[in-house]
Parts: sequence; C-alpha cells; structure tokens
Amino acid sequence: MNVAVLASGTGSNLQALIDASARHLLGPARLVVVGVNVPGCGALARAQAARLPAFVIDHRDYSSRGAFDQALIEALRHHAVELVVLAGFMRILTPRFLDAFRTRVINVHPSLLPAFPGVNSQAQAFRHGVRISGCSVHFVEDGVDSGPVIAQTAVPVLDDDDEERLRLRILAEEHKLLPSVVRAIAEGRVSVEGRRVRVQAQAPIRVTPSES
Repeated sequence: MNVAVLASGTGSNLQALIDASARHLLGPARLVVVGVNVPGCGALARAQAARLPAFVIDHRDYSSRGAFDQALIEALRHHAVELVVLAGFMRILTPRFLDAFRTRVINVHPSLLPAFPGVNSQAQAFRHGVRISGCSVHFVEDGVDSGPVIAQTAVPVLDDDDEERLRLRILAEEHKLLPSVVRAIAEGRVSVEGRRVRVQAQAPIRVTPSES
C-alpha cells in the first residue's frame, strides 16, 4: 500500500514512520511521498534526510481551500497514493479532498477523542484537570477531529506533571501508535461499520520446524 504523509511542523511522527519503515515494521505499507504546506519546516528536512520524495504546496499561494486541496489531490495521485496520513498537518481538508480518498485519510491526535479536539489538546487536558489523557488515531471526516476512532493509547496525568512533560509523554505514545495503525490498515485488518472501527489482531508468527 502506497502511503503519503502530510505535515506542517517538526515532523516527529513522520520520523516515527520513517524509523518503523527502516526496521520493516510497517508490513506492506510503503512511504512513497511526503507533502508539506510550510516551506522549510522540519518535516521537509526529515523527508529529505530519508531520501523520500517530497513536495511543498504552500496554502498561502491559493485563493481558496478547495483550490489548495485540488493541488494536493493531484500531487498525491501522481504518486499513486492509497493511504494519506496526517501527522501534524495543520489544515482542515475539504470534502473534495476526502471524497478523493474516501476512508483512506487518517490523523493522529494528542487526546483521547472525542475529548479535547482541535489545537493545544494536551494543554486543554492538563488545565481541565483530567487524570488520564492520551492519543488517538482516527479516520478523517468533514469535521474537526470527529471521525471514527481506530485506536487509542491512555497516558496518566501525574501529580508532578506540567503541560510540557505531559505533551512529551503523549507524543512518545503517538510515535508507537501511528505506525501500528498504518501497518494494520495496510494488512487489511481494519474495517469500519458506521462509527465502529474493528481492528483484527496481528497474526502470530509461526515457525515450522525443519525436517531432519
């Protein structure tokens, strides 16, 4: 399965996918292209360091969200992309884009959705005083962090936490969760029934004894 990653910032979740790919942990998923909307961002540098094809489409060069999304669609189709991963991509995609990749766009978000959607989720959770936060990977639909949840990891909020420590601990779990979801989708182990997502367990590796 050909996978594209869209990012806007430092690209740490992109790096987690690059590292997982290098260790052959993505199964049949292949990282084929990285797209960014912020020239010079860290994610672009990470893609170049990994020698991944990359493109820059600056949203400020387009008069509408629809025109920007159409440019993204054309760039991704050029690479025969089958799954789009949003990893810190700070743009809301239009129905035009989502229709082009129906049920093939996922996002990683630093909260246990549906709690604390949108930006600064870790700070929202910390200030709200919750005892457990975490991260989610979900399908993207026409709403802010509102699509069906594929997988989540809980992260306890410790008594001596501050916003930054909590953010970093959640981020570390994102780096584990996102590659595992990408692999599950590529292996055909993810299905959607309404808003319920089912993820089949990975088949265990069986070693057949050699004949003597």
